[in-house]
Amino acid sequence: MAATLDSILQKYVAQGDITVNKLLGAALIVANETGILYSGSAGRIKLATSAPAFDTDSFSWVASLTKVITTICVLQIVERGLIGLDDDVRHLIPELATVQILRGFDEENGGAPIMVENNTPITLRQLLTHTIGQGYDVGDPDLIRWSQYMGRTVNATSSTREGWNTPLKFEPGKGWYYGTAIDWAGLALEVLTGTTLGEYMQEHVLDPLGMKETTFHPLRPEIQEKVKDRQVEVAYRGEDGGLIEGPLITPLEPPVESGGSGLFTTAVDYIKFLQALLQDANGKGNLLKKETVDELFRPQLDDKQKEDQAKILVGTGFAPDFDELTASEMSWGLTGALNLVDLATGRKKGSMMWSGVVNPHWFIDPTTGIAATLIVSVLPFGDPVPGKLYKELESVVYSELLKKC
Repeated sequence: MAATLDSILQKYVAQGDITVNKLLGAALIVANETGILYSGSAGRIKLATSAPAFDTDSFSWVASLTKVITTICVLQIVERGLIGLDDDVRHLIPELATVQILRGFDEENGGAPIMVENNTPITLRQLLTHTIGQGYDVGDPDLIRWSQYMGRTVNATSSTREGWNTPLKFEPGKGWYYGTAIDWAGLALEVLTGTTLGEYMQEHVLDPLGMKETTFHPLRPEIQEKVKDRQVEVAYRGEDGGLIEGPLITPLEPPVESGGSGLFTTAVDYIKFLQALLQDANGKGNLLKKETVDELFRPQLDDKQKEDQAKILVGTGFAPDFDELTASEMSWGLTGALNLVDLATGRKKGSMMWSGVVNPHWFIDPTTGIAATLIVSVLPFGDPVPGKLYKELESVVYSELLKKC
């Protein structure tokens, strides 16, 4: 019930100066397609003990929670016939037309990267399923080494085309690797629609759903005026387990709108989007046709890709709720990770979820008919505290809250 969820949130947030193994704040909203089943929060939005309370309308960078919204925009233009899921996108993105595959390093030649040409088409489906072969250079040792050799001064967090433009780890379609693919999908949309991703998203998703505080541009005056007293500070986990100050790792005014990680939003806004997808899944919504949502939730990976996915997701903090699963028990839809068996928390097979680098989460369970988002803001990614919180909250949602509804 709600009181139990309230107490769990409270248990995990800092009390005064005591921040060891705690979060500064957290907000959880659970909904079905017609209404809110639970809405609660605890903690504060900044390190200062006098900071305002963390609430469901606290304004936070949500990083890769952006991906699902960008994907729905892309699927809308697929429905309009502007592009097909299995169409080659290289003619739309010059960087992908010339991208090479990194095969290793020549130690006898000063560690020079060994590069080979890519002659395989890169499809929109591969972008949406992370089977293109491109990773995040900030977390991959080979890509970090390549970047250093090339003298690069940007990376994937820079919100620039140059930062996203790294070699492939394998031939497109031959594996699974998490990275900047959705950023390229957003740029393909810009070419095909003649608008920026943000403009398209505003007109076709955010405005129709009443998501008035979701943006790629948190410094714009019309946004700042509304959220200046509700902006969440990113906390960092220190060596002693306590929280310390640190920089935001994304630009507040991005050079390019990042479809993979650029949005700032609130839990109140974000749940509106998840509710809309639930409605679409039942043929009652306005974002996508039901057959498109069916494809969204259809497992997209082959056995090799599932093995690759499991190596990245299990035991790494990417998906703490998947740590109990084997490679054959998980897959990827067109925008998130799928559990192919029921989870111990109660989430049903065929559900979809994802997280972000500052550790927020979302999930949609079409079988049960619920969706939820947990907004937190702490680094590093994979911090165990929000992972434990997430699983504990979800278990209560299924074991207590739904029985009361």
